[in-house]
Amino acid sequence: MTIPDDRPHIDDGGEVTLPLDDGEIYVRQDGPRDAPALLLIHGNASSARWWDEMVPMLTGSHRVIRIDLLGYGRSAKPADRSYALPDQARRVGAILDRLGVNRVIVVGHSSGGAAATALAEQRPDLVAALVLINTGPHMGAYTAPPVPIDPSQWPDVTDEQLRQFASSGFSREGYQIPLELLNQVRAMTFHSLTTTMQASRDYVKAQALPDRLAPLGKPLLVIFGAEDRRWRSSSAAGYRAVPGAIVEMLPGLGHTPILEDPARTASSLLAFTAMQTM
Repeated sequence: MTIPDDRPHIDDGGEVTLPLDDGEIYVRQDGPRDAPALLLIHGNASSARWWDEMVPMLTGSHRVIRIDLLGYGRSAKPADRSYALPDQARRVGAILDRLGVNRVIVVGHSSGGAAATALAEQRPDLVAALVLINTGPHMGAYTAPPVPIDPSQWPDVTDEQLRQFASSGFSREGYQIPLELLNQVRAMTFHSLTTTMQASRDYVKAQALPDRLAPLGKPLLVIFGAEDRRWRSSSAAGYRAVPGAIVEMLPGLGHTPILEDPARTASSLLAFTAMQTM
């Protein structure tokens, strides 16, 4: 993948949108630029904003990089480009190259963990370690019933419809997803919403994530909210097939601990990253 020569300059902080040859990618950086790099990858029907509450807890020790994958958030949403996870991973690798990042710990929430796995498969030189947060290991562990959305209503769906669509992402009924995060979902096109979700399923269905990760030899932390309503939490034990993998259950939390209890999630993450930089 090539990047045009007229790309904007990246300064030492804040946010920027970078053009790749198949669409613009939104990038946000926080924390000291000389600290170890930590890349956060969001899941389906979400965006970089879903990490907002955790980021201040991570910047004391890390250069924190967030992106909106193609099709999500503030990135481009083309109808004629691939949303397959290997293609998303290539874009992520190109962005990190542009940022001058040579080694990075990659953290993925939900399907973002599958994107992190695809990046590690493609760029083992770049990925130092992985953290998967409520990322189902195989499709047999998926338990959430479908919540259909009428394409003729998109994007003029109500907040309540969006909350119902996302309800299984949390440990309890009635969790009030912040409006600004709902609006990030609403900003997706119906094509990018449905195609990205299918792409994530296709990647996991093609080969279970523990089977993909085991040959890579990368340090791995798996964090799982024990009350996950999308993926059977007991399935997290499947990651123990990866040599040296650490599997940590968070009682009382559901599919999205990064929002339900960001402090507890950050504590587990930072304990792991500290081991990687010793």
